[in-house]
Amino acid sequence: MSIYLVLTLLISLSALFAYINQKFIKLPFVIGLFFLSTILSIAIISSHFLFGFDVSAVEIFFENARIDKIIIDILLGFLLFAGALHTDWEDIKGQIRPIANYAILGVLLSTILIAGATYYISGFLGIEINFIYCLLFGALISPTDPIAVLGILKKAGVPKKTESIIVGESLFNDGIGVVVFIALLDTLKTGEFSFSHFGVLFLQEAIGGIIWGVVLGYLLYLFLKSIDHYETEILLTLAFVMSGYYFANYFHISGALSMVVMGLIVGNFRTSVAMSDITQEYVHKFWELVDVILNAVLFIIIAFVLVVIDFQESYIYLGLISVAVVLIIRTLVVFLPLKILPKRIGIGKNDAKIIAWGGLRGGLSLALVLSLPESPSKEVLLIATYFVVLFSILIQGLTIDKVAKALSKKL
Repeated sequence: MSIYLVLTLLISLSALFAYINQKFIKLPFVIGLFFLSTILSIAIISSHFLFGFDVSAVEIFFENARIDKIIIDILLGFLLFAGALHTDWEDIKGQIRPIANYAILGVLLSTILIAGATYYISGFLGIEINFIYCLLFGALISPTDPIAVLGILKKAGVPKKTESIIVGESLFNDGIGVVVFIALLDTLKTGEFSFSHFGVLFLQEAIGGIIWGVVLGYLLYLFLKSIDHYETEILLTLAFVMSGYYFANYFHISGALSMVVMGLIVGNFRTSVAMSDITQEYVHKFWELVDVILNAVLFIIIAFVLVVIDFQESYIYLGLISVAVVLIIRTLVVFLPLKILPKRIGIGKNDAKIIAWGGLRGGLSLALVLSLPESPSKEVLLIATYFVVLFSILIQGLTIDKVAKALSKKL
């Protein structure tokens, strides 16, 4: 299959599913798209087993397309910049303590606990997974994704403070989670895990990424400030994301954190000076569309990837158990700091319940698991990740409004 044909197929399916959802199902956009991509997976897998549908073309495509490289070297930069650009710094600045706690310590603790639980459970089920892969799973499944719930939270009347924590946490833990993931991936390539080696890689990626993001953000601000032409300014943001993310990866610093920091600066630092009102509107709408389209494409990709996996009963058990494990550890990570440092966190139990249940997993987790090198462990973790994201988006995403409304009345 040619690249153009593949893109045509992915975009066409995304458009079709978006239309079906808006016309008939009327679920929130991301939830509806993921639901329909799941139906597509089930339909193709069923036709393969029931009618002998040939999936060899799909297998050959994914063997040659290097989806892993495309996702981690290209798509992640766009996704993270788009998420940061739409974040209001004034809203999250006042909640920086709980956000920092959940985004940094929370991600690290969650990564370790999920890794340990996955290693133990997989061994119990007779599935061999190297511990480094369990750590990678912990890193990729720990970051939360607010895209599917933000609109729902606003309608549910969730307090601004709680909403700001969910948004800020998801923004920064995306960056931290990717840094941890990349550092672990580099460690995997060396063939031996070492805390000292991992620590050096983590600091190099994190500190270098933040500095590079500040440099890029300020340079882009100067460019945007010097003109008033929204078409050119959109092109500038696109160029800075693509070139900035490329050079971050080239110099082995975190492109993820660079894009988060640059997005925050462009979206918040003297925006009325840098961009006119009409430019701000066009820039935000453009990147909102990029975000939506890339998430839609990721969901369609995962639908096809599932088709070529050799499903085993034990893998499905691990996937189901992983849902419970991630939920339990998410609850622990949210409530533990509340018990230890209640004044520092500064939220109530009902706020914490909304934050815990509103911590959805989404496109980022799918993107990271698809970027793993080909191995039997990747197939296992892909299924586990899919089950967690499936439950997260379809169950948590569709019930968070009821949970939030019920708990908000008690706040």
